Amino acid sequence: MPRAALKKEKWTLSFDPALKSAVVKAAKRRGVYPVTVLENLVREKFNPYGHTDVDDSADYVTALRKQGRKQSDDAFLDEIEAWQKSRSS
Repeated sequence: MPRAALKKEKWTLSFDPALKSAVVKAAKRRGVYPVTVLENLVREKFNPYGHTDVDDSADYVTALRKQGRKQSDDAFLDEIEAWQKSRSS
């Protein structure tokens, strides 16, 4: 049995022109409508398991690597030790 399509509501949003141009450029790069880019961003933000719905895995990995470069090795090891202590108690 085919699933019924979700009925989408139409909204009107006011946007900063700089943000709007960034969304439009991202949509053109991906070959999708701007609303699809916005929907994907919202899904990524509100999804507790963010890695499962990543559309552009290369961008996702690049962002993770950039975040990792900002953190020192000692801070990373401290974070791992704190996580291990919290899991063992």
